[in-house]
Amino acid sequence: MGMSTHCVGFRPANDSWNKMKTVWENCEAAGVPVPDEVKQFFNFESPGDKPGQEVPLGESLSEYSCENKNGYEVDVTKLPPGITTLRFYNSW
Repeated sequence: MGMSTHCVGFRPANDSWNKMKTVWENCEAAGVPVPDEVKQFFNFESPGDKPGQEVPLGESLSEYSCENKNGYEVDVTKLPPGITTLRFYNSW
């Protein structure tokens, strides 16, 4: 099994985002299906512990490789507008 590293940005949660997250969580707690509109709002992924709207980093993200090191670099001057949080995570 391999490991992959991911980098994403987040815009802060606004009132709309918080309301949609509340709907998602209440549906899960009640054992009822999450409405399609709410699923679509979150790109069909649970909002979980996300601090707001997930935003792809686009051209601000590039792979880095040197000798025996591999990773990513983020050019903060090229971040999409409104991003206040960067998240780097590994998944298996």
